[in-house]
Order: sequence, then C-alpha cells, then structure tokens
Amino acid sequence: MLETKKIRYIIFLKDVLVLSLTCFGGPQAHLAMFIKRLVLQHRNVTEEELMEMQALCQLLPGPTSTQTITAIGFKLGGAKLSYLTLLIWILPATVFMGITALGISFFEKGTLIRLTQFIKPMGVAFIFFAAYVIGRKVITTKTSIWLMILAAILGFMFRSPYLTPFLILFGGLVASSKYRKQAKMERKPIRIQWSNFILWAGVFALVIFVGTLTKSLPVRLFENFYRNGSFAFGGGHILKPLLFNEFVEFKNYLTADEFLSGIALAEMVPGPTFSIASYVGSLSMRSWGMSGQILGSLVASVGIFLPGIFMIFFVIRFWEQLKQFRGIRASLEGINATSTGLTLAAAVSLFQPMIYNPVNIITVLITLGLLYSEKIPSYLIIVGGICLGAFL
Repeated sequence: MLETKKIRYIIFLKDVLVLSLTCFGGPQAHLAMFIKRLVLQHRNVTEEELMEMQALCQLLPGPTSTQTITAIGFKLGGAKLSYLTLLIWILPATVFMGITALGISFFEKGTLIRLTQFIKPMGVAFIFFAAYVIGRKVITTKTSIWLMILAAILGFMFRSPYLTPFLILFGGLVASSKYRKQAKMERKPIRIQWSNFILWAGVFALVIFVGTLTKSLPVRLFENFYRNGSFAFGGGHILKPLLFNEFVEFKNYLTADEFLSGIALAEMVPGPTFSIASYVGSLSMRSWGMSGQILGSLVASVGIFLPGIFMIFFVIRFWEQLKQFRGIRASLEGINATSTGLTLAAAVSLFQPMIYNPVNIITVLITLGLLYSEKIPSYLIIVGGICLGAFL
C-alpha cells in the first residue's frame, strides 16, 4: 500500500513538472491543462474537485494556479507532497526570469531599447487583453460595472501600492451585501485550525520589524514581495500593477521600459505568472552585483509565493464549512470587478507615455488583434516582436 502511494506521488510530481514546462497563458489556460493531465489522464482528482479548488483559490490572495496545484498535492499527500509540488511548479519559470534579468543587466542600454522596442507596447496590449478576458467573465451586473469603473478611476489617479488591497476589499464588501441572491446551504459548526494563518501573520510582522530595524535591502525586498503576495487578489494580472506602482513609480528600482520588457517576456514563459517577481527582484538588487541579483531573485520568489501558500493551507481545511455562507460566495463578484478595474488602470498608466508614437499605437492594436484571434500562441507573438526589434 505504501509503495503504491509512493509510485502515485512520483507520477503526480512528474505531471507537475510537465505542466510547469507546457502551461502557457495564465490560470484559465492552466485549468484546461490541469483537467487534461490530472483529471482525465491520471485521475488525481475529479473534475468537480478541481473546479471547486480553483473557485476557492480565486477567493484568496496569491497565485491562483499555484495555489490550485499545491492544494491538489496537499489533498493527495499532505504538506510534504504539496511543498514538493510547489517547488517543481515554480522552479522553471522563476529561474528563467531570474536569468533574463541577469542578461538585461549586462546589455548595453541602447541595445536593450532596440531589442524591446516592440516588446514594451506588446506588454501593454497583454494587460489590456487580460482586463478584457477577466471583464468578459465577471462584469455581468450593474454593481460590478460601477465597481470596475470606480477602481479604474481611483487606480489611475492615485498610483499607490497601498490603495489596491483596500479597493479590492471594498469591492468584496459591497458585493457581499447582495448575499440574498445566493442559494442557501445547510449550516454546520465551523472548526478552524489557525496555525497557518498565525504563521502568515507572524512572518509578516517579523520581516517588517527586522527590515525596519536593520534597513537591510534583502529583508525589505522580501517584505515588499510578501506584502504584495498577501494582497494580490485576482492573480498575476493584478500583481503587475502592484509591482509597477511600488518598484517603478515609488522606488525607481526599475525603469518603465525594463518593467514592460519583463511583462512581455513573462508571457513567453510557461508556469505561474507570478514568476515576474523573480525578474523584478533581481533587477532591484543589481547594485549588489551578480550575487546580489541572484539573491534578489530568490528573495522575491519566496516572498511572493509564500503568503498564498500559507493562505490555501489555512482555508482548505475548512472550505466546506466556509462556503455555506452566502456573503462569502457573493463577495467574489466585487473582488473580480475591482481587480478588472485596477488592471485597466495599470494598462492606461503604462500606455500613456506611448501615445505620441504611432508605431506604439499600431503595435498595441496588432497585438490585441492577434490575442483576440487566438490563432497564434502568446509566446510566439513575443518571439516575433523580439526578432523584429533585432532585425530593425
């Protein structure tokens, strides 16, 4: 029996590795691949269980696909298997993005600008398209429309990393007031195990204290990414404006050009979209040299993924009891609506300095057309942009 379990775990981890190398396109595209490999081929979970896990992870801050596949690992083999699942899933993408950041640091600046002259407007197009894809699915009521508009306006006018979580929580609270429209479920006593929540809060408090006391850049960087990972409702697409506001607008660790290039390059990489943190963290510590960049990539990756994992481990133990509350289920509408609005605000902010160049406008429109047609994979679009930049 024990040997059979080990074989099953090895097969599952092999599937996770294959998925980490082949899953392009974010949580929605990842879900289709999860169903094909983990449900239909090897029956690790049922389709109903997988869809429910995905829905749960959409309610939580953090990387949706990463939380979903880690939750499957937890369901199959407990904490040890889930941590192995996490490591295998995130490793290829984070390593690639870290190496990319190292390469950019050694490029002559003019060379980088020429190579990425089409990549930057393409990155903006990807964010606009993400807002469209999300909005098409979640903006279905007058409440969600108004919440999206409000979040877009406030997100554009006040580009603070601290505003985003409050807007998202506000949207959730507004939508939860419509709980009467949700179907009633039988109520049972809730038994909560607080260990992972306490661990999340304890790590948060510790890094804030140590970072303030020591002024250490790696510790402060870990706190920055841990905080963003703790409040990034809506997955990788909402993480991007959070990181842009903090590391480009506020702290000037990266230029807008470098950040946009990173966004576009991240679309080429399979696996979790939160891997963009590895790239941003590396460039944030370039003043420390190559070893500093490697440390920055590691610190950022751990910081961005850890809070979401703590949260899924915390909630999954009592999710069956939690979803009996109609307000919890109703709040998802507002969370998704404000996330969509903030994504739009980020896209407009990034596009604003490009509007005076007709080539940028044409590039954005062509990229949007190609994305909408769904005939060319996103990574091939980006490869085409890099080749065109190199050729010109």
